[in-house]
Amino acid sequence: MPDNASYQQKKAFFDRVLTVYGRKPVLEAIRDDTLSCHALHLAQSNRNAGIIDEISQLAVSRNVPIKLHPRHELARISKNAKQDQGVALDILCPAFGALDDYLAEAATGAHRRLLALDGISNPQNLGMIVRSATAGNIDGIIWSRRGNAALGPLVIKASAGTLYRAPLLFCASLPEALRSCRVRGMEICTLDAGATRTLFEHRPSGDCVYVLGNETGGISETVSQLADTPLSIPMGNGVESLNVAVTASLIAYANYLDR
Repeated sequence: MPDNASYQQKKAFFDRVLTVYGRKPVLEAIRDDTLSCHALHLAQSNRNAGIIDEISQLAVSRNVPIKLHPRHELARISKNAKQDQGVALDILCPAFGALDDYLAEAATGAHRRLLALDGISNPQNLGMIVRSATAGNIDGIIWSRRGNAALGPLVIKASAGTLYRAPLLFCASLPEALRSCRVRGMEICTLDAGATRTLFEHRPSGDCVYVLGNETGGISETVSQLADTPLSIPMGNGVESLNVAVTASLIAYANYLDR
């Protein structure tokens, strides 16, 4: 039986690893000296020429371990056989982590502000949300693989590379994650065009999670039932709604008023 402390340390480490795939995304990442590259994975079937050679040479110069794999094994690592082009790179992202660990370690009453993603399916929107949250006053972004866009090259590009520094908090299920947040006294706020209180009027007295819904369907019914406070964004000139990434920006910067 593995030592529990050792297992937890390994889990915490791999929770912070993002695997980037595709030749150009990997080349851009391994060229960036500010990124901590953990391992380069190459398919054994790759031809040693052009961009593959350049990636390999950069890995050697940076002392990044190079691991060769059968094609099917590389696809298991990248989780995208159609687009990985036989290349994947593990990058250590220090601000990544599991939501459960974050909730267990964070001090109460710190007026934390989290974003939760409820079915953000467009990679460009997800990337722009990550960029705004990282730049603004957001302590963590709750993301589950179920229902949200995968953290692939399109998200990285739309985030302008800020995904590597983003405070991303992983969970298996958003409803379960929000229940855990409520148990710890966090207020759950959703964006609702019909709400009488606006985002700019509301001042949470403690920790708060703002939930962003799907681009077309909005907040799911299950998540809506967990909400404490619906909030609206004032609209003029007959405009009905804003892009979800723009909404994320407003949340991130509206909260500067509270700190």
